[in-house]
Amino acid sequence: MTALKPVKVATIGCGAISDAYLSTMINQFSILDVVGCYDRNLDKTERTAEKYNIRALSMEQIIADDSIELVVNLTASTAHYSVVKQLLEAGKHVYTEKVLALELEEAAELVRIADEKNLYLGVAPDTFLGASIQTARYVVESGMIGTITSAHCALSRDVSLFAELSPNAIKPGAGIGFDVGIYYITALLSILGPVAEVSGTTKTLNKERQHYYMEKLGESYEIQCENLMAGTLQFESGAVGSLLFDSNSILIVPEKPTLVLYGTDGIMYMSDPNLFGGEVKVVLKGNTEPMVMQQSHSFTGESRGLGVAEMAWSMRKGRANRASKELGYHALEILHGIVKSGETKQHIALQSTFTKMPALPRGYVTHSHFKFQEESGLAY
Repeated sequence: MTALKPVKVATIGCGAISDAYLSTMINQFSILDVVGCYDRNLDKTERTAEKYNIRALSMEQIIADDSIELVVNLTASTAHYSVVKQLLEAGKHVYTEKVLALELEEAAELVRIADEKNLYLGVAPDTFLGASIQTARYVVESGMIGTITSAHCALSRDVSLFAELSPNAIKPGAGIGFDVGIYYITALLSILGPVAEVSGTTKTLNKERQHYYMEKLGESYEIQCENLMAGTLQFESGAVGSLLFDSNSILIVPEKPTLVLYGTDGIMYMSDPNLFGGEVKVVLKGNTEPMVMQQSHSFTGESRGLGVAEMAWSMRKGRANRASKELGYHALEILHGIVKSGETKQHIALQSTFTKMPALPRGYVTHSHFKFQEESGLAY
């Protein structure tokens, strides 16, 4: 591997997603040295620290500890702007769960602060670094399905069910576009590059609803985020993409999303972009049935924190990271552009762009005999 010094990491936010991040960062990546965690709920902080044998810290301790270079923000999206801004202003490199911030102006400010202070700022989703989407990119860049002319993605969910499971599921920032659609958008961006123009609409259908679980049976609540988003993306490459995210339908478990790229020589069916692994299927010209492509890249299993590790390697190597603030901001501008298009009934030209980074090197897929090979690919 490498003699490079591991990057000391602390996490902020000890909610449900923290387990996925901490278990991966601690157990899979030698470049990361996770030393502590913080949550405004002291009990959560102490339980998490004990579970993972790390220190229970305060926000002040994280900021004051010069040995902690990188902080991973796992708070709710409503807190992202304030938490990330505080950390950047304190001189910390930051990787944050999606989205970068709820408001576009806030996200732009975070990007500016990071640039001014020469700090790394990474943002999820990092699933595009996994085996499935990297394999899909390899297929496209090999020329197998020709020039990509269009793309389509769609997902259905049941917002009423999620409202019973979590109160945060109906709050601002938790709508199906901003919370889930961004996985699909990021997957497309990672393969097709920047978007020039968007149009579309968002709606919040049946805002006033009633709980049907026994604990809150009959109590009313209000949905405070979009539960329907439809849009069209005009990529700078010339390809056109369509998307439809609807959480007024049904939830199928496991989810069966649609994510398809159409090329001049074939069609590629991708797997769930909310996952790191999954089948990539291709139908070539002259055929009628898809063939499953062998995966060309590593990280097929749950790997939340992969983007953190890739950013840590980037810090040590002095290069730009792949799950970058520019990519995250561009994806957020797409979402806001669709919202604005629905309000103004106009096409929205995007002001931002990003540089498409090189794909990860090809390597062994997840296997106990070759596990040591996986992280080495992040060094390039």
